[in-house]
Amino acid sequence: MEMTENQSDKTSKHKRERSLLAFTGAAALAALAVSLAISALNSRRKKSQKKDLSGSNARINLSASEILKLADRIIAKSKEVHDAVASVPFDKVTYANVISPLADLEAHQFPLVQSCVFPKLVSTLEDVRKASAEAERRIDAHVSTCSKREDVYRVVKAFASKGEWMNPEAKHYMKCLVRDFEQNGLNLTVTKKEEVQRLRAQIEELSLRYIRNLNDDSSCLLFSEAELVGLPTEYLKSLDKAGNDKYKITLRSHNVLALLEFCQVGTTRRMVAAAYGKRCGEVNLSVLESLVEMRHKYARLFGYSNYADYAVDLRMAKTSTKVFEFLEDISASLTDLATGELALLKDLKKKEEGELPFGIEDLLYYVKRVEEAQFDLDFGALKQYFPVDVVLSGILKITQDLFGLRFQEVADAEVWHGDVSVFSVFDLSSGELLGYFYLDIYTREGKYGHTCVVALQNGALSYSGERQIPVALLISQLQKGNGGHSGLLRFPEVVSLFHEFGHVVQHICNRASFARFSGLRVDPDFVEIPALVLENWCYESFSLKLISGFHQDITKPINDEICKSLKRWRNSFSALKLKQEILYCLFDQIIHSTDNVDIVELFKHLHPKVMLGLPMLEGTNPASCFPRSAIGFEAACYSRIWSEVFATDIFASKFCDDLVNHHVGMQFRNKVLAMGGAKEPIEILSDFLGREPSIAAFIDSKTKHSPYDAKFS
Repeated sequence: MEMTENQSDKTSKHKRERSLLAFTGAAALAALAVSLAISALNSRRKKSQKKDLSGSNARINLSASEILKLADRIIAKSKEVHDAVASVPFDKVTYANVISPLADLEAHQFPLVQSCVFPKLVSTLEDVRKASAEAERRIDAHVSTCSKREDVYRVVKAFASKGEWMNPEAKHYMKCLVRDFEQNGLNLTVTKKEEVQRLRAQIEELSLRYIRNLNDDSSCLLFSEAELVGLPTEYLKSLDKAGNDKYKITLRSHNVLALLEFCQVGTTRRMVAAAYGKRCGEVNLSVLESLVEMRHKYARLFGYSNYADYAVDLRMAKTSTKVFEFLEDISASLTDLATGELALLKDLKKKEEGELPFGIEDLLYYVKRVEEAQFDLDFGALKQYFPVDVVLSGILKITQDLFGLRFQEVADAEVWHGDVSVFSVFDLSSGELLGYFYLDIYTREGKYGHTCVVALQNGALSYSGERQIPVALLISQLQKGNGGHSGLLRFPEVVSLFHEFGHVVQHICNRASFARFSGLRVDPDFVEIPALVLENWCYESFSLKLISGFHQDITKPINDEICKSLKRWRNSFSALKLKQEILYCLFDQIIHSTDNVDIVELFKHLHPKVMLGLPMLEGTNPASCFPRSAIGFEAACYSRIWSEVFATDIFASKFCDDLVNHHVGMQFRNKVLAMGGAKEPIEILSDFLGREPSIAAFIDSKTKHSPYDAKFS
């Protein structure tokens, strides 16, 4: 994923050289080359002097006081530029005195802002993390104020009305400036503007209340050991016990998911799933109903008929109608495959539990049972083939060869922790420095707890023609090995690391002229597509062998049979799993596109319709414990499926028959990655594919690669 804030922050954020590590060509397949790569990755930096990164304005290791002082300077400089633009007489407006100052300010200040903000994610010092959070608060407040400046808006609008010739990207940037102001209501009457601000505050408060209610819920259930048969010993040891020697299951997602996957007792699974689905039932139902009503009112102030149209208008999908068509087409196309998958699960339950009806609470358990029987995959043992350094070296090699890049570690670069590495990225043909990236991949106390990519500096082209290069940071939570050995990765961690490195490449290869369109600042329906395309290399034998090596002898990658099993496992019950996701996406889209919906009845109606007759669990109210619809993804839950579908189209159409096709890789780099947000995503993808993207390849991939052509026996 690209860097995002945690859910409770999201509403407020709407306001705002050392040695070659990855070798090109066939030589990298040799054990010596791999060993050299690993050696380079492990070698220590000299402590005597620290190098600045030429071209990077991101500041590393600021103290708490320096962070706050920098934040104040950022705000002062921003105010100065905005004041200067606001003072331009309407009859004197030009690109040079209105648009260019704002664009250059954004490009110049972005790495300084990130210098203040990113320490809260990675610093080992608590006072620095606190100062970073406070600096972010101050900067966000200032950005919010600037976004409501009518004097600046009027000047920008005057220039826009002038009709001065601009190149397409500059014109797009100007339109975005106008749109940003108008999304804050600056083109509305005074009364409507006040209503916009009032509703926005209420929506934010209600969204956070919904999340707080879920976070504060302390519901639990008590079970005897006999009622928890099948659960791993480690799981049982992690549970608290009540006075009657029963195990306490708190209704947190990690607890519930593990139980639903492993517990052999059907009644236990049903009780836990039902209780989990009843959390915050009445209170959050009321909050969500109010939220939806206010969102519709908010959207109508801007001329939209409903909130879904407002939310989707600026995304790749464009209209809620298009989203409905997309979801329904995917769902209908998967029905036959999902029906076969469900029949297989029902047959297995009948063999194990007799005539008890199959319920939604049985899905995870019986999917797990079939996978254990049909796939020769021991994921615990598989870790031994994925040492961190081998995986990283393989990822670097694949992306170098594919996209015409050269990665070189920077010796003695200034970093915030000894585990952090810094790399220069060069164009392989010209030798041009394209950018830098930091790798901060090992877990430690006080560090941000998720895997993500943070843009530290966006690429941009100044008015004077000077190019600012991109700088990225990849944060992960991998475990270090003991005794100097490389840590071992679970396969999902391998996929996640490759995905996130896809975002690094996406950021570095961007050549947009405006920081606004650089790297990861693109349409949210589009931003995940490049990284999802690259995930496919994790399931192909050729590339799996490049990113694997037995930890005691890294010249021995995983064998062909395991590679095949991993690819089949990827598609295991994919239709049924996707149907369940589509159910929630349809719910989210309907409540945000229709007035006065009975939310409870809607879910009761949708559930059996989408889930092939499987009813909701009695008394549950999924709408009360579905945070994505309350904050951060409202009317946009479809976006993950959207991205996956079009990423599949790209891979199937261009890459799957030749994983190391450098020509296609360079086309992808130049036509997709280089564009960033400078063009509409549909134009970018159509230019690369030679046609509009479609869902056909995605559906074909699910049916063609389904491992369940025959009944389980």
